[in-house]
Amino acid sequence: MSKVELDKKSIESLLPHREPMLLIDKLTNIVHLKSATAIMYVKKNGFYVQGHFPGQPVMPGVLIVEAFGQAAAALTAHGIDPNEYANKLVYLMSVDKARFRNPVIPDCELHLEIESLRSHGRVWKYKGTAKVDGKRMADAEWSATIVERKA
Repeated sequence: MSKVELDKKSIESLLPHREPMLLIDKLTNIVHLKSATAIMYVKKNGFYVQGHFPGQPVMPGVLIVEAFGQAAAALTAHGIDPNEYANKLVYLMSVDKARFRNPVIPDCELHLEIESLRSHGRVWKYKGTAKVDGKRMADAEWSATIVERKA
């Protein structure tokens, strides 16, 4: 049985991302290879808001999409056989239907509700919704693939 929550250290064991590019802080509500909620603490001093925009900081939408991708990669890496995932990486292939509905302002908890739609071989399709305090901020669909890690 899989853990139902992963902390940042557990996520680091699954993903190659490191600070400052490891965006997600926790993965909760994990349903094996199906869905999860990632939590990102959007901080006032985050590298991604310091110049975006001075005086009125907003988290860049492209990083919301990156956080979606990291959440999906962690969900998938956590769910598949560790021997199958050894020496592999998950690469983003495409982003579809991305919509940014409300600005994400620092000093909030961004909840990324993700769902695996289907997989075919090493290609996976996902969808997600980003929320702050239950309010929809963004949503998207994306595809990713599992590839061999180069030495």
